[in-house]
Amino acid sequence: MRSMWSAETAIPPRAPLSGDRKADVAVIGAGLAGCLTAYLLQKEGLNVAVLEADRIGSGQTGGTTAKITSQHGLIYDRLVTQLGTDLAGRYARANQRAVEQYKALIEAEGIDCDFREVPAFLYTTASPSALQKEWSAAVQLGLPARLTTATELPFPVAEALRFERQAQFHPLKFLRAVAEDLTVYERTRVLRAEGHVLTTDRGAVTAGKVIFACHFPFVNVPGLYFARMHQERSYVLALEGVRDLEGMYYGIDPDGLSFRMAGDRLLLGGGEHRTGENATGGRYARLRRAARTYWPDSREIAAWSAQDCIPQDGVPFIGAFAASRPDWYVATGFQKWGMTTSMAAAHILTDAVMGRHNDCAAVFAPRRFRLRASFGTLAEDVKTTAGSLLRSYFATPRDAAADMPAGHGGVVELDGEKVGLYREGPDRDHVVDVKCPHLGCQLAWDPDEKTWDCPCHGSRFDHTGALLTGPAQAGIRKQDPLPS
Repeated sequence: MRSMWSAETAIPPRAPLSGDRKADVAVIGAGLAGCLTAYLLQKEGLNVAVLEADRIGSGQTGGTTAKITSQHGLIYDRLVTQLGTDLAGRYARANQRAVEQYKALIEAEGIDCDFREVPAFLYTTASPSALQKEWSAAVQLGLPARLTTATELPFPVAEALRFERQAQFHPLKFLRAVAEDLTVYERTRVLRAEGHVLTTDRGAVTAGKVIFACHFPFVNVPGLYFARMHQERSYVLALEGVRDLEGMYYGIDPDGLSFRMAGDRLLLGGGEHRTGENATGGRYARLRRAARTYWPDSREIAAWSAQDCIPQDGVPFIGAFAASRPDWYVATGFQKWGMTTSMAAAHILTDAVMGRHNDCAAVFAPRRFRLRASFGTLAEDVKTTAGSLLRSYFATPRDAAADMPAGHGGVVELDGEKVGLYREGPDRDHVVDVKCPHLGCQLAWDPDEKTWDCPCHGSRFDHTGALLTGPAQAGIRKQDPLPS
């Protein structure tokens, strides 16, 4: 489904790559992280080429709720406990500084992107103890935080943690301005990265430095990023006819909701789950029930979803890609805070390419391995991946193809073979291979989005098998439809 941002903002198209070329820096991915990094590097006088498989801003930047905030859920108490105050402080500084850097850039360039400074709230309707710990850690790290019970929400809260000096904006209006003078090659998918050469489906780019800003790195070795994070999905409704809220709100309870205004429209978000684990669906339906409960006269104007990379230790990977690739850099694992982290990443990567020290870079260093901070999520990732691989090779489908009703999809047995079937309507079957082409995990049907999703690493494919997002680099194999 198309986001509100995409529906109302047209970014002029760019031509694909045509033949081979050279650049000082090649950036893979024309989302906010990639374009901001290219923008800053170009300001340094470097020749930068940005390679985009689809369109500028067509990935996660177009699906965000576009909060610019150093408040990233319940993170600071955990970071202080697991990493210590020094590294936790660097994380806090990088993100609060990013809020200020957005403001400075928007003012300096005169960018019209609905930028607005607002407070950001975490809230709970249950026990306030977690928020109180988070407040203590945030204050210790110098963040502008205070506890309160005063909110504008249409229900009472037990406690809220308010951060001052936060912001929101229109991500694609901002991206359109930042990308205006960049050299971006759209519809140009990078197929291989070998040293300084990026081979695409339209030619090759040779660059002194290579930056992977493509959401999830498609190169498995070195780096092993596929084994160090997973992906999660969340859902958003845009509503009209809702009383204006001054702040942005994020619920920390299980099934908590998020709220923020975009002009005279409210963005209502929630329904998070691991990619590939939405068998029963109903995520949009839950948001619509909440809308009817709190704003019965509201009108839905858009509905869409987003996907986020979740690193095992809860900190993004920003910096040198791997020891064996000294001229490669990466920005990934932004969790649900990609707008702020994109700005932080752009400055960290620009300093790295230019050979400058960045005081916040150490906390994001991709070569780290923090077992204590990673253990819980690592165990869950291993369990999920192993289970999916076992299902791929050994599990028998529970459903027969003949039993699949119209409008539904799932893994079925057809002529003794396990396949993915989506029955669009009478005599409208779409049959695909059910193994992810990335590493062979068994795909799962998402009834809300009508997509085939990989629970291991988050690749997604539409109902016909076409690739939507990686790390997979190709679609899934289509098979002959069922005989009528």
